Amino acid sequence: MDEMYPLETANDYQRHLNLSIQWIRWLLKPIGLWPKSRVIRLYRLVNIACYSLLAFLFIPCILYVFLELEDLYNKLKQFGPLIFCVMAFAKYSSLIVHQADIRECLRRIEWDWKNINYGSDRNIMLTNANFGRKLMILCTFFMYGGFVFYYIAIPISIGRISADNLTFIPHVFPFSSYISDTRYSPANEIVFSVQFMAGGLMHGITSAACSLAAAFAVHACGQMQVLMNWLNHLIDGRPDMSSSIDGRIASIVEQHVRILKFLALTERTLQQVSFAEFLGCTLDICLVGYYVIMESKSNDVTSVVTYTILLISLTFNIFIFCYIGEMVAEHCRKIGDASYMIEWYRLPGKSKQCCIMIIAMSSTSIKLTAGNMVNLSISTFTDVVKTSVAFLNVLRTTT
Repeated sequence: MDEMYPLETANDYQRHLNLSIQWIRWLLKPIGLWPKSRVIRLYRLVNIACYSLLAFLFIPCILYVFLELEDLYNKLKQFGPLIFCVMAFAKYSSLIVHQADIRECLRRIEWDWKNINYGSDRNIMLTNANFGRKLMILCTFFMYGGFVFYYIAIPISIGRISADNLTFIPHVFPFSSYISDTRYSPANEIVFSVQFMAGGLMHGITSAACSLAAAFAVHACGQMQVLMNWLNHLIDGRPDMSSSIDGRIASIVEQHVRILKFLALTERTLQQVSFAEFLGCTLDICLVGYYVIMESKSNDVTSVVTYTILLISLTFNIFIFCYIGEMVAEHCRKIGDASYMIEWYRLPGKSKQCCIMIIAMSSTSIKLTAGNMVNLSISTFTDVVKTSVAFLNVLRTTT
């Protein structure tokens, strides 16, 4: 039964808010992207360190690929990690540029939790916050699962290599000999350790971007469900609502406008990140699928398992982006349906026109896009998979 909640304690409010934002705080803080921190100078140093780690992976590897490698398959084998590195760089830069927008989104989420005090509304928000948290944990699990296999399992399975009276650890990202011969100790161990940290950073950036998108989109869906709950009580009212029809209509329209502004802000914050994910995953799914096929021919079980897990994590990552885009669009349409399904004919006089306005706004609602060019939806995900498979077939035919 619906009821007013008693005034929350600070611990209750913080616990409910943490369901929405705690996980992204844990992911963003270590990489210097948490926008609510007061230690600005420290975060700038962290940003510089992160850029340096990404450059440490990318520059020596690309020099090695184009100046030293001659075998076509080995070149292709390095393109996948390089594309992933470029994706991480683009997403990290975009999140830094949009830190003010992220801060505003977090402020709006906090405001929504502070200003909800009705039983059914809060239950809706708690259900969505728990769902969003599970999505974020799942995304992080898949991404770091790929990291563990690629940066730990493969080096362990290969072991130390002996050549030219030297014994050294093989690097996940090859290091150009034009910069340094990393077969010698301690350069070999230092480069391996730094590459390990840089790999963790890249997967952390990807997990943070995906978790941020999931948190914002799921919160918006929760607010839209709250709005639909308000629409159901538009005619007869509710204890926490205005006693007049016009007052209830004003609250509903205000809530709808807040949701649309939040979605517009979310779209502006994440459209470059979504585009980098969309383009990068299309290429990487193709390449990693190619690696799985080629490594299976050589009966290298560790590499096959590793690349299969990476393929699953990349596919799941782009699926999450497309799924939340579909979810947001579906909830926007449901607002229009809910407006029509209420007993609007009982509204007095011109008050009926408010339903027309809400239905019209719902039909032209904001959609999450990748770079403002591709709508994020389940059909987009199927297009990504189809395109990747088509590229894979071309790659297999030509090589």
